[in-house]
Amino acid sequence: MKILSWNVNGIRAAQRKGFLEWLSRESPDILCVQETKAQLDQLDLELVNPAGYYTLWNSAEKKGYSGVAIFCKQKPLSTAQGFGIQKFDSEGRVLIAEFEDFYLLNIYFPNGQRSAERLQYKLDFYQETLGYVERLKKKGKQVITSGDYNTAHKPIDLARPKENEKTSGFLPVERAWLDEWVASGQVDIFREFNPEPGHYTWWDQISSARERNVGWRIDYHFVTEGLCGKVKAAGILPDVFGSDHCPVALEIKV
Repeated sequence: MKILSWNVNGIRAAQRKGFLEWLSRESPDILCVQETKAQLDQLDLELVNPAGYYTLWNSAEKKGYSGVAIFCKQKPLSTAQGFGIQKFDSEGRVLIAEFEDFYLLNIYFPNGQRSAERLQYKLDFYQETLGYVERLKKKGKQVITSGDYNTAHKPIDLARPKENEKTSGFLPVERAWLDEWVASGQVDIFREFNPEPGHYTWWDQISSARERNVGWRIDYHFVTEGLCGKVKAAGILPDVFGSDHCPVALEIKV
């Protein structure tokens, strides 16, 4: 099973840049999309019901903001939108899909750069995610949590760690939550296959950072420990354009 995750920075813009053609060509079993920036009534039928895929959508109440979607070849056993907490769910950041062997969470984690209040919102969201996944684990299935985490975990995960020590996305308090996340039994599966530096998933567009590969790795597939033995490959697809992020890939035996 091939699972991809991609922050498309606007699903309608991505569609104009060939998103559906790319989806057909890549043919993942599951695609998690973040930052759709659209309501369902703003999308055309070809995007909502692409050939061969069942789709799930969770849009923010605010138009043109946030939003996530899942494209999957197999209809999930159950689905949910959000954590059941209004202050988080109103921003359309979470989709949960249950499959036979695992729960899949597609999450667009908040960005904390705007203000101290938004940084606290991000940290609160992180803690709610941890608690929610712990509750899911008690149901007896493994969990995959994919998406844009908006934090680089280790110095190896961004090109210029020293210069960004006081930037949200690499603050000690944000990285500490990722330490806690890993300590709870979550595995950054990309690093199990790719221990070397120079791998990034987001680049600043204003400074043409992508051409110079001055980036951040903030998009992840985390899997619970019981799934590690089933993972065949994990990687990044830096040659896929159309967004300031690129997709991240996971292949598992089911």
